[in-house]
Amino acid sequence: MASSISYFLFFSSLLFISSSNAQSSFRPHALVIPVSKDSSTLQYVTSINQRTPLVPLQLVVDLGGQFLWVDCEQNYVSSSYRPARCTSAQCSLARGSGCGNCFSAPKPGCNNNTCSVLPDNTVTRTASSDELAEDAVSVQSTDGSNPGRSVSVSKFLFSCAPTSLLEGLASGAKGMAGLGRTRIALPSQFASAFSFHRKFAICLSSSTTADGVILLGDGSYGLLPNVDASQLLIYTPLILNPVSTASAHSQGEPSAEYFIGVKSIQINEKAVPLNTSLLSINSKGVGGTKISTVNPYTVMETSIYSTFTKAFISAAASMNITRVAAVAPFSVCFSSKNVYSTRGGAAVPTIGLVLQNNSVVWRIFGANSMVFVNGDVLCLGFVDGGANPRTSIVIGGYQLEDNLLQFDLAASRLGFSSSLLFSQTTCSNFNFTSN
Repeated sequence: MASSISYFLFFSSLLFISSSNAQSSFRPHALVIPVSKDSSTLQYVTSINQRTPLVPLQLVVDLGGQFLWVDCEQNYVSSSYRPARCTSAQCSLARGSGCGNCFSAPKPGCNNNTCSVLPDNTVTRTASSDELAEDAVSVQSTDGSNPGRSVSVSKFLFSCAPTSLLEGLASGAKGMAGLGRTRIALPSQFASAFSFHRKFAICLSSSTTADGVILLGDGSYGLLPNVDASQLLIYTPLILNPVSTASAHSQGEPSAEYFIGVKSIQINEKAVPLNTSLLSINSKGVGGTKISTVNPYTVMETSIYSTFTKAFISAAASMNITRVAAVAPFSVCFSSKNVYSTRGGAAVPTIGLVLQNNSVVWRIFGANSMVFVNGDVLCLGFVDGGANPRTSIVIGGYQLEDNLLQFDLAASRLGFSSSLLFSQTTCSNFNFTSN
């Protein structure tokens, strides 16, 4: 164990030195990356600059993704691209799955004696075995409230991938930005490069025309008008699933995704009867609750979904809300006739995810529970995940919108705000205009 820690510290110092060469005297405390919502796929898309000379890349955000992966088959040109060799420190850090060779002319993604990793399209649940490499990456710094100057990491690790792995991603996307619990995911690499805390926050906008934000590092989270959203956070432990949930993975590899300990579910503060054994992760890595930016809506195991929706329908009926025919992909829909609007969205039963105790509750109000499918109908934005899913509850993107989530990797802790709407702000209120 001691040797592996020393190995990581040694490599972290290499990243530190490379970024120092690029940035000399300026060292940011945090970084900011804008996130938009794609209206066609409902995926969340960000943009970073990579390569030499720098090229802007559109990437689908994968909260639990293992690392950055990029299509190297089409138009990848960079003078700073370097493949990672089989026995290198980089390969060890990435938990490389093997050693690869290529039988055509050398180019990005096709070199001999290179470290192989398993880039994963978590939208289509497909993976490939491809070349680990490093190249220059540039993003904007921030003081927590405004963007600052751009900063670069000259040797940022990522995986090449074939063009075919882009299938199912938002139009224009060239790969996926993994924010998961690995040493080469974006949060850990940037933290190592700039010596800031292994901590990041996401704030997804509910609008397809106004950006949300990813903030990497520590500090305040300033949102207009003069709201420090870090003061709104409630904390719960992050749980490590000991078995990988990736489409392809090596034996004994833990999951890179973020799990939390939901103990029960409430509707209007009344507990829903559930098979609570499904809420724990078993020895095979099955069960529990994870957070996902890839699933557009929260997905529940069938028995949980059945009792949850039954309780919600009953509570809605007591509020004189009329159920109507289902509209795919939802199975529970209502007439909007008797539903009035509040600051927190449609006035419907409040959902509570009870965490480590009854005083720690992630509350989901109408803005995050109800989807307006047309002017007359709104549907409960939760879907049935079948009888035997790998994970019992997957909290999807819609339920995360206009909520600030802070992931503290060092402390293994999640901070969550519940809806920012009650603080008269949204995730699209980060000021992307420099001071």
